[in-house]
Amino acid sequence: MWGPPAPTRGRVVSGMRPTSRLHLGNLEGALRLWVDLQRRDQCFFLLADLHALTTGCDAGGDHRTLVREMLLDWLAAGLDPNESVIFVQSEVPAHAELALLLAMITPVPWLERCTTYKDWMATPDVARSAGLGLLAYPVLQAADILLYRATTVPVGRDQAQHVELTRDIASRFNALFGEVFTAPDALYSDAPALKGTDGRKMSAVYGNAIYLGDTAGVLERKVAAMFTDPARVFRGDPGHPDRCPVYGLHGCYNVSEVQAIGQDCGTGHLGCVDCKSVLSKCINSALGGLRERRAALQAEPDLLSDILRDGARKARAASEETLARVHEAMGL
Repeated sequence: MWGPPAPTRGRVVSGMRPTSRLHLGNLEGALRLWVDLQRRDQCFFLLADLHALTTGCDAGGDHRTLVREMLLDWLAAGLDPNESVIFVQSEVPAHAELALLLAMITPVPWLERCTTYKDWMATPDVARSAGLGLLAYPVLQAADILLYRATTVPVGRDQAQHVELTRDIASRFNALFGEVFTAPDALYSDAPALKGTDGRKMSAVYGNAIYLGDTAGVLERKVAAMFTDPARVFRGDPGHPDRCPVYGLHGCYNVSEVQAIGQDCGTGHLGCVDCKSVLSKCINSALGGLRERRAALQAEPDLLSDILRDGARKARAASEETLARVHEAMGL
């Protein structure tokens, strides 16, 4: 069942690091695309707990909790274990082994040129304590992708360089040992990056996120506290919707009224308090079904364990087939 993909059906691999709770940006930027992809392609979605260790090895037992929370969000958002293989990265040993083998043929300068690595190393605290895992992060990511002979990798544009590096590693391996790997293509979501409550990109790191697990009341308070157009001092002042993160969220969760919202804001007829109140209702309405599904799943911990166990079994079968080909090619 989990052999090479049929010519008319692609194979998709993607994942997320379980380092924080998921927020609206994750839902719109990744999960909705994943749900669509699973309807047409053979999909492998990994909870990348090994990747989480590259910047958070001191988190200890929190990793398991974060994995479960992320799984709940994935399932509540619509990922279906009957349509996709959903598994924890560390429960499939082939990921670590292939990463080691690929590291043997990956030039260090390739890794040092990665923008993500440079950004991390520009942070003094990280630079002082960074381990080899941070430098080799893209090699493990390449192993994640190549193990399942992915044809498509849905990623954020900040990860585009890593997909290109995966293609380079695959090409180098094939040149050295024969044609084993297929170079995958990146797939980017058309969804715009959502702004957080402070106007910056929504991120758990910035503390400005609206989380999928937030209650309706918590969400209302967060939206009420959101930054708006700094040039608008009084309620009747004309606003500038294009400068306002609240308006950006209307564009995602209040599509039918977003044009009218923009016009009323621009003429001063709609105040920020009322605008935020409308937005809260729209987002809470959009998340209503997700919250219900999440609560139902949370009440069935054995079901969650079964899903991960079955996903790991399928992932091991597919990955071990690829790893056997790698061993043969390398003479191991």
